[in-house]
Amino acid sequence: MKTMMAALVLLAATGLAPAAQAAGNIDCELRYNLSGWSAFYKTASGTGTITCDNGSSFPVSISAKGGGLTVGRTTITDGRGKFTGAYSMNDLVGTYAAAEVHASANKATDAQVMTKGDISLALAGTGRGWSLGVGFGKFVIERR
Repeated sequence: MKTMMAALVLLAATGLAPAAQAAGNIDCELRYNLSGWSAFYKTASGTGTITCDNGSSFPVSISAKGGGLTVGRTTITDGRGKFTGAYSMNDLVGTYAAAEVHASANKATDAQVMTKGDISLALAGTGRGWSLGVGFGKFVIERR
């Protein structure tokens, strides 16, 4: 009886992962504030909140680092991001590869799409500052 019960538990446990994956992607959004500077090397940091359509949310810390032919200083307030390709909230944290072309004076606007495996994050935000250049690097999201 114990052997049969253990086999049923093991069978049920192995069947859960495909069922969760088959349930489909979750829709999640990132709201964030970010500020930083660049002079060939680019760095920025900020905070935000990820909220999903299943009612879950959690606060995050954001950092961006990279390089390229870039110079400037910007602050993005009330930025928004949209995740695609995630099956769980744990999929959303981590390091995304980013590339961007930017130019702004006084009012800064930022829009870019970045990826982490099968997961994409499209960012858009407005703020203040100035910048000019072509940059690349990483965008890191961590739980706070």
